[in-house]
Amino acid sequence: MGFENSEVLEEGCRICGGMKEKLSKILPVCIGCLRSGKEAVKPFIEEAHRRSRTAFQLVPVPPRDSNGTLCQICFNRCQIPEDGRGYCGLRSQKGGVLRGVSPEEGNVSWYYDGLPTNCVADWVCPGGTGAGYPRYAYRDGPEQGFKNLAVFYHGCSFDCLFCQNWTHRERVWEKKRVRPEDLARAVDDRTSCICYFGGDPTPQLPHSIEVSQKALERARGRILRICWETNGSMNPVLLDEILNLSLESGGCIKFDIKAWDDSLHRALCGVSNQRTKENFERAARSIGKRRTPPLLIASTLLVPGYIDEREIKEISRWIASLDPEIPYALLAFHPQFFFEDLPVTPRALAFRCKEVAEESGLRNVRIGNLHLL
Repeated sequence: MGFENSEVLEEGCRICGGMKEKLSKILPVCIGCLRSGKEAVKPFIEEAHRRSRTAFQLVPVPPRDSNGTLCQICFNRCQIPEDGRGYCGLRSQKGGVLRGVSPEEGNVSWYYDGLPTNCVADWVCPGGTGAGYPRYAYRDGPEQGFKNLAVFYHGCSFDCLFCQNWTHRERVWEKKRVRPEDLARAVDDRTSCICYFGGDPTPQLPHSIEVSQKALERARGRILRICWETNGSMNPVLLDEILNLSLESGGCIKFDIKAWDDSLHRALCGVSNQRTKENFERAARSIGKRRTPPLLIASTLLVPGYIDEREIKEISRWIASLDPEIPYALLAFHPQFFFEDLPVTPRALAFRCKEVAEESGLRNVRIGNLHLL
């Protein structure tokens, strides 16, 4: 799909005129100016997200209707007006009642992925390494012959201009819904783990929790790990629920830390990262309950021109202050969505960021998607 970004901008930053990195035509502002939060930057950010959302009939900002109905699933806390929709596009409001997705019906698709698979956590998880064998893994090594049930939730609580799975937006409006019991039945005797991702599972966490409980009941007496890959913007009460499910089953929670600086995060993802940070710290307090396999994992996509060594240094210092053993994956970027006019992550940047993360105190750092470099 094209987004009118046929060329990489060559004129430099539209605010300061600098040209240290190639910039996308949709957000022609350098990382320094984006971090600054200057008033002059705001029109560029607002226009970028207006375009990225109206292309899919999504509201430009989280609604704040004083007479609207409050949704408390995620950080956005949308106050949805009558006949309106929330920021994720999944919930509407009619007669003061929130409609759309619910614990009993999800807007979701799924498939099987043979293990070991290209998961953010495959280098430390039971499916990829046998960590936690025999309690949490079927083999003392990669779980050859077993599979992951990959559950892809449509919709998201963020608006990342670089989204690597942006096609979920095309399915937000689908009327087909999946009941938890039907999805749970997809777990057969060769399914050793479920991973919820997307989009993001956050807007539909009540549904994935129902699925998990039903699937674990069906798999009683054998291994079935429950994992989530998320931006971490959920209500803390929901975070506690999914942490318990992952903790007890041998699964993990994978937080995608998009950026450290809040102004930069708002520019790239449309909303603040405050809740993501708070929830990551909250999850880190449970690490000591199960060291192997790791319960909490972090990752950051290395978007050239917009995520630099400084961002990785700040993120890494923060993670290390919580626990230096938390695994951290630095993921190579592939040109996608409204950042399709950017290059792939430079190899030198990826390896330098790995050094920075380790110098900042992290002991378990990996470069993911090496085949893209």
